[in-house]
Amino acid sequence: MKHYAMIICLLVLCRTLGAQENQTSVVTVEDYARAESFLAQHTNPLVFGTTVSARWLDDGRFWFQSNGSDGATYFLVNPKERTRTPAFDQERLATVLTGIVGRTVEPSEIPVEDLWIEEQTLLAIVGGQRELLCDLSRYTCRFFDLEMSQISRDEVISPDGKSVVFIRDHNLWLRSLESGEESALTTDGHEDFGYGTDNAGWTRSNRPIVKWSPDSRKIATFRHDSRGVGMMYLVNTKVGHQELDAWRYPLPEDSVIFRISRVIVDLDRPSEDRLVRIQMPPDQHRSTCSDHIRCGSGFGDVEWSEDSEHIAFVSSTRDHKTATVRMADASNGSVRTLFDEVEETFYESNGWAYLSSSNEILWFSQRDDWGHLYLYDTDSGDLKRQVTQGSWNVQQILDIDQEDRTITFVGAGREAGDPYFEYVYSVDIDGGEVLLLTPDSANHTVTLSPDGDFLLDTYSTPTVAPITELRSRDGGALVMTVEQSDISNLVASGWKPPMPFTVKARDGETNLYGLLFRPIDFDPNLSYPIINYLYPGPQSGSVGSRSFRPSHRDLQSIAELGFVVVELDAMGTPGRSKTFHEAYYGNMGDNGLPDQIAGIKQLADRHSWMDIERVGIFGHSGGGFASTAGILRYPEFYKVAVSQAGNHDQRNYEDDWGEKWQGLLVEYPDGTTSYDNQANHLLAKNLQGRLLIAHGTLDSNVPPSNTMLVVNALIAENKDFDLIMMPNRGHGFGNEPYMMRRRWDYFVRYLKEAEPPKEYQFGARRGSDR
Repeated sequence: MKHYAMIICLLVLCRTLGAQENQTSVVTVEDYARAESFLAQHTNPLVFGTTVSARWLDDGRFWFQSNGSDGATYFLVNPKERTRTPAFDQERLATVLTGIVGRTVEPSEIPVEDLWIEEQTLLAIVGGQRELLCDLSRYTCRFFDLEMSQISRDEVISPDGKSVVFIRDHNLWLRSLESGEESALTTDGHEDFGYGTDNAGWTRSNRPIVKWSPDSRKIATFRHDSRGVGMMYLVNTKVGHQELDAWRYPLPEDSVIFRISRVIVDLDRPSEDRLVRIQMPPDQHRSTCSDHIRCGSGFGDVEWSEDSEHIAFVSSTRDHKTATVRMADASNGSVRTLFDEVEETFYESNGWAYLSSSNEILWFSQRDDWGHLYLYDTDSGDLKRQVTQGSWNVQQILDIDQEDRTITFVGAGREAGDPYFEYVYSVDIDGGEVLLLTPDSANHTVTLSPDGDFLLDTYSTPTVAPITELRSRDGGALVMTVEQSDISNLVASGWKPPMPFTVKARDGETNLYGLLFRPIDFDPNLSYPIINYLYPGPQSGSVGSRSFRPSHRDLQSIAELGFVVVELDAMGTPGRSKTFHEAYYGNMGDNGLPDQIAGIKQLADRHSWMDIERVGIFGHSGGGFASTAGILRYPEFYKVAVSQAGNHDQRNYEDDWGEKWQGLLVEYPDGTTSYDNQANHLLAKNLQGRLLIAHGTLDSNVPPSNTMLVVNALIAENKDFDLIMMPNRGHGFGNEPYMMRRRWDYFVRYLKEAEPPKEYQFGARRGSDR
């Protein structure tokens, strides 16, 4: 018994000493400096040739700037001759420029921003304000003052380049770029009921939302009705009186949201008769392509006919369950309904097209649980055929050759391997096999040549650096290699790629995919705390693009502080089947967390160096919502959380978001609602670990009241927590040095149980050893 007691005492002593040693351990300034060196601003300059931004010339050639360790080199590529040659003699041109500007211009530092080459003539924009014309047969050059652009970011230019449209006093105006003459296109617009207004609540701008007709004589737009919609208020921080920002911002519980009354402006008609109103009730402010009616830079879900006589458009219901495809006559505004797409949960599109030359609509649907293209007749509204099919997804329509009846598109999940790798395919509209045009097992980013003959394909993986190739659009045959990346300096710095992994979802059957980051000096004999970075979607996932990145957010940097960092695309995110995507529809509080936990536990079972007893979690925006949900819903698993800019209750976030993924708000007789299951502030009593919560005080996307709800509830529950309010910051403060340092400190202090360097200053030790 004495020996047994002695052993117990020794064990207790050892544990005590170990704990004391652990508690007093320090993460040094050198550790932080090494971590900082793996941020993107330090790793990106170490890689070369990762992208090719092709500038196509009228004769079918293109030029691009290749950035190497010795500076910029300009190449001219001739696809038909399969040649890649210097675009010009940079040494001779640098000598000429040196003589003109009166200072030394190095060959690798010629500031070319735009370039046009034909035979022996070079025309370039240099330094942003001057135009350079050179005779390359003799290398004689002269400068001209460059006429600065007449177009502002708040104007939308016509296809013929002769006019722009803009908003003034809630009305649309037209300006001729030739004469400068301005004229009002509408006159009855007023505050809260203006034309072309860009306001979705969570985002807004002064640029009108319009779609020009192909002949530049008509404009499809709408009158934006925000009358009766609730207000959002933010005030800045300053000495003296604060300034108020107030605007219309609909919420899920609102009985009235934004509406749009569709119109067409016909420039060929007399001013008093040029407004053609589409003859139908106003649509809800909804689209199939985003939580805004602006998709990309223009008016989403609207397509003109080639003769500019008709528009095809989609009306979406407030709950996103029904999308109705319609056709309108641009001359009189009459409307025909073609067909409906109806979903039990939500409908969203990866793109559709109006093929006016053949009176057809190419439509995207997940009606068979996968995203595919379907062909409809616009005369009858009947389905003609399903164009693509199988257990994979069409991700994007790149181009439609209506004459050859061929579609070029991006797809994923059809090839073996990572289902998130995107490839490019072609298919005949009228039937036939899907043809793979980019065969390498990787993630492909592709652009088409203007003549449609070639694909410029840059492909890579999270662990393999990019290669850029030129391929034939007709069959995908390799034409030539354009550029190969050079990451030798990055590798020499000590960099190592993340580790891809596959685990099972909560159901024990579905494969999930992610990336794992370890310290560069990783020792498998040690035990590392785990940090779970996540973004729950539902419109995207945690990992994002599967293309190569020298710095994947700041995850490698965090790993350098002595952690293993895990990011995983859980159920409820896109890119897989419809069933996968709608896994927690109506219960956004799920956030994919059961899959995150299941995946991390499987990884810890595989790898003894992962400490499953010390798990932290962090994220921004939707990830801020999910990280707080993680520590409140699973306090026995997550011990530390850093939550930034979270939309903690969708009732306090924009209407389109919550109503698409959670459904319309329903109030029950007992006073509860259908939104209670996702509200973080209702779970405040569950907090056990350490929570750092942060928000920008001028966040117009996710209003800071979302965080204040949680803060107020935590105070009511007498919980200890930490709060950072970033004055005068909007939504994107997450990678500011101060926020990043506080995030690192928090995990080091409370998850690793070590002491971080006090008030580490980013940039102060630049050039220090890794």
